[in-house]
Amino acid sequence: MRIGIIGAGMIGGTLARRLAQLGHEIAIANSRGPETLRDFASEVGATAVTALDAARRGEIMVIAIPQGGVPKLPSGLFAGVPDDVVVIDTGNYYPSRDGRIAAIEQGQPESAWVADQIGRPVIKAFNNIYFKSLLDNGRPKGAPDRIALPVAGDPFEARARVLHLVDELGFDPIDAGGLDESWRQQPGTPCYARDNNAAQLKAALASAVRSRVPEYRKAADDAAKAFFRAEPGR
Repeated sequence: MRIGIIGAGMIGGTLARRLAQLGHEIAIANSRGPETLRDFASEVGATAVTALDAARRGEIMVIAIPQGGVPKLPSGLFAGVPDDVVVIDTGNYYPSRDGRIAAIEQGQPESAWVADQIGRPVIKAFNNIYFKSLLDNGRPKGAPDRIALPVAGDPFEARARVLHLVDELGFDPIDAGGLDESWRQQPGTPCYARDNNAAQLKAALASAVRSRVPEYRKAADDAAKAFFRAEPGR
């Protein structure tokens, strides 16, 4: 499968590496231009391209950048890109890093906001797992220690393609419903960065309380401040 990735940080870079290992054709871009990515791309078996090229190279396209960078994506990013290209949003909103985003603060799910910004439906996935777990902890189907990952978004056909990709990477894919339900896997929620198995993940998603989203976000943002200071490229 041809997969374009915008973002070469912890999650984007890890996805590029793992997906290339599985035999997928990966085109990867960042905000600084393909010349800054050539060594990394060569190392992992990907091709360094511009963001516009990444959107046009894939059957699936992954946006793996900080939430605050979404409005800075190139204008016309999806002009001429077929409607059946699935867009995955791996991002999370941290006000201390991204600045305050009014619509999200007022209750819009993070990935619904991303979809509005780019003018395309998105599937939320790979946002609630630490990159080292994504890199190292994939397991064969049926393994007792297999981690489960939620996938939320519309339409179902696009979500199903991402569920299959999660399984291919070595994680139990959990259908978390439409994009309106994606708040259940945002930072600070019960399923966030827990490395749950399938039963635990389903219980964690069900236990999330929407009225507590500001509380979840504040706890995650407070915990993330030191991390972002140590890892400014995240």
